[in-house]
Amino acid sequence: MSEEGSGGVLESIGSPLLWAATIVVLLGLLALDFAVTRRPHEVPMREAVSWTVFYLALPAIFGVFVWWAYGGTPAVEFFTGYVVEKSLSVDNLFVFMLLLAAFAVPPALAQRVLLYGIVGALVLRGIFIAAGAAVIASGAWAFLLFGAVLLLTAVKVIRDALRGTAHEIDIDSMRAVRMLRRLMPVAPDYHGSKLTTRIDGRRALTPMALVVAAVFMTDVVFAVDSVPAVYGVTEDPYLVFVTNAFALLGLRALYFVLRNVLARLRHLNYGLGLILAFIGVKLVLHWAHGVWTQVPEVPTLLSLAVILATLGTVTVTSMLANRRDRQLAAKV
Repeated sequence: MSEEGSGGVLESIGSPLLWAATIVVLLGLLALDFAVTRRPHEVPMREAVSWTVFYLALPAIFGVFVWWAYGGTPAVEFFTGYVVEKSLSVDNLFVFMLLLAAFAVPPALAQRVLLYGIVGALVLRGIFIAAGAAVIASGAWAFLLFGAVLLLTAVKVIRDALRGTAHEIDIDSMRAVRMLRRLMPVAPDYHGSKLTTRIDGRRALTPMALVVAAVFMTDVVFAVDSVPAVYGVTEDPYLVFVTNAFALLGLRALYFVLRNVLARLRHLNYGLGLILAFIGVKLVLHWAHGVWTQVPEVPTLLSLAVILATLGTVTVTSMLANRRDRQLAAKV
């Protein structure tokens, strides 16, 4: 993380032309996703894997382009930020999986719900990223604030994981769902991907509208965590945006690849909590370095190594715990 931008105008590789090209490509990819999901269908594994590979290849190609055009530092920041956002987005998938089950979403409509969630997340991330850039430009104190937010979030994530309440959904307690139910009647059944329908001549919401509202509300919570986390890797608002965009774009396909694996990643939340805590400490040290230059900063390459090692460790420990449980069950 460079010190330029710690108050004042933030340094960025994002020229107006690069921003414009990125937005055009992003809209094109979203249009492609809407075309793919236009006809509701259950997603076979082969289709999901193909799209997942495609959406993993895009950030890899983009990272190479950043390295070639702007040098190694922004490229490493991009790849590190992408790994952080992708790991946090897997946590999104846990919640999406629970929401789809809670609202009894038909399998054929699942990918359209996920796509609505991705669009909502992109819009919210854009707003939070712009707000974050404005806060950082106002002074180095912002890094202390972001660090505190991440440390508090890390404590909550680990505490919930220890209690076994990391992923619980109560749709009746969601304010957006309660408000929509008060505003309009709700149809008892899904009507394809329609958000509204007519019942006895009256306009009514479909269950699809409720699940989309619930997904949007969870997107707000995730944006509060993920945007400060990636600002802990880079101060460049453009890189913050593209790391979020690339991490979110592949979620629709990744969900269908991982839906049978997600529940087995039992230690993932411990890893995410540790990652958030690490980045929180990194941000606090960055703020402190600006006040007392003798305070060390955490290099971005070290951040990448710590994040990858943490994710690898919790994956291995989850697999070992699952194997132990299977062996115990076999003995019973």
